[in-house]
Amino acid sequence: MQAPDFWRRDGFLARALQPLAWLYGAAGRLRWAMAKPWQASVPVICIGNLVAGGAGKTPTALAVGRALAQRGLAVHFLSRGHGGRLHGPTRVDPTLHGSVDVGDEPLLLAAAAPAWIARDRVGGARAAIAAGAQVIVMDDGFQNPGLAKDLSLLVIDGAYGLGNGRVHPAGPLRETAALGLARADGVVVLQSGEAPAPLPSLGRPCLTARLIPNDAALALRGCRAVAFAGIGRPERFFQTVRELGVELVGQQAFADHHPFREDEIWRLLEMAQGLDARLLTTAKDAVRLPGAARAMVTVIDVSLAFDSPDDFERLLDRTVGVGVS
Repeated sequence: MQAPDFWRRDGFLARALQPLAWLYGAAGRLRWAMAKPWQASVPVICIGNLVAGGAGKTPTALAVGRALAQRGLAVHFLSRGHGGRLHGPTRVDPTLHGSVDVGDEPLLLAAAAPAWIARDRVGGARAAIAAGAQVIVMDDGFQNPGLAKDLSLLVIDGAYGLGNGRVHPAGPLRETAALGLARADGVVVLQSGEAPAPLPSLGRPCLTARLIPNDAALALRGCRAVAFAGIGRPERFFQTVRELGVELVGQQAFADHHPFREDEIWRLLEMAQGLDARLLTTAKDAVRLPGAARAMVTVIDVSLAFDSPDDFERLLDRTVGVGVS
């Protein structure tokens, strides 16, 4: 889904939905009150967010995974597998699984390190540990109380912030900011060229980070392009394309995790050809493209870089120590 516009600012509709938000929030609090989290035998690091939709969790999880691997640790990723048909626990194999099986994010994670999908996060953690995981990095799952976390990092899109600050469905929050921040060990604010949204006092160690396009993306400067994306905030991707120095002559936003059909991609290709432009998309969207169309779409790949790597490493030190490399 794409976040409705009224989630960005307070207004009549948000206030009218507030009674439902109270019920939603109460159900979440009851779930936590009744939970008995399972403590894994290896460190569990959770990358989560407070708002529904995309905030940059997967690039953050990949950055955390790289840093842990550089310490000589066997990193395994764990995801719910949103949008996939398999319940798991299943180890993701990109040669066998597609996004219809395991979702899109796990395919990106599996390209970097062993990745598991499991609706039952405890079952997924047990499977990862049995397969040799020395540390588990969860992509999402912050609101899931079943698995105890040793380090929880909340990712916030700096341009979107916390929207109108209300809980779903009156706003974008999965729980109140106060409750979520109380369980977090740190906050990662993902900055971009867009104007930053106001944020409340976070009361937690705060790291800032940016998405850095790869060399192939930087080589597109001066090109004409049509861009499309089915992610939490497609406009963030379109802004990234503009910042690359690409002349964006067309754009198309789809819902997050949208299952692309061949006819949709061919229409976009025809549009791009008619405008003498290249067709661009994100790495997350690329894994959902029909096979025949993949070679005709240019993928903009990015990686996350922390503005203060030393502060980030110190947060990891508290959980996994200095490593064994």
